[in-house]
Amino acid sequence: YNDFGDECGKARKGVKASLEVDVVIGADGANSRVAKDIDAGDYEYAIAFQERMKIPEEKMEYYKDRAEMYVGEDVSPDFYAWVFPKCDHVAVGTGTVKDKKHVSKYQQGIRARAATRIEGGEILRVEAHPIPEHYRPRRLSGRAVLVGDAAGYVTKCAGEGIYFAAKSGRMCAEKVVAASQAGRFMISQADLQQHLDEYDAQYGPTYFVLDMLQKLFYTNDPARESFVEL
Repeated sequence: YNDFGDECGKARKGVKASLEVDVVIGADGANSRVAKDIDAGDYEYAIAFQERMKIPEEKMEYYKDRAEMYVGEDVSPDFYAWVFPKCDHVAVGTGTVKDKKHVSKYQQGIRARAATRIEGGEILRVEAHPIPEHYRPRRLSGRAVLVGDAAGYVTKCAGEGIYFAAKSGRMCAEKVVAASQAGRFMISQADLQQHLDEYDAQYGPTYFVLDMLQKLFYTNDPARESFVEL
């Protein structure tokens, strides 16, 4: 890793260093370096694209207690688009798995749909990032284990990942503390496998149901309308 401890400023490059540890928890996101190091394999992913916009104060009031999700071929062929409030601005975006090359077209679609509510908005920042569509083929190797987006813990249908990142990280840390008796003993791969088993038992059904819902309802506009009515 790069040790930045003795440097400051934006131009710092860090010093190559090593650290000996008992366990590595890969919580480093969808493009996880830990996942690559343990040969965890790839997964299918959606591209999420969004623009953070500063909209007029009177329009921001509309989103004070509201978040919007949009479905339809004009905003995404297989996912949904959104306008989410972010403190003093909104995030306007969309996502897709099967038509990543044309995500900008779907972004124009959501901007058109929400036009009256974001009119006059100033773009503060443009963001794009991958959203895992399923678990990685391998989440554990020795005493290195993946959690959160690094492991692929994002639900279909909703694209929710923050909650499961926090829960998987906490559950993994609690297992390490318990199995090592607060650091007195070395843990094993079996201890970390037990953590994965417990996580899958608790949240596996959620992933399964939301996967089925996405396959059923995100196929065409009539199906999406049925989903909205639910």
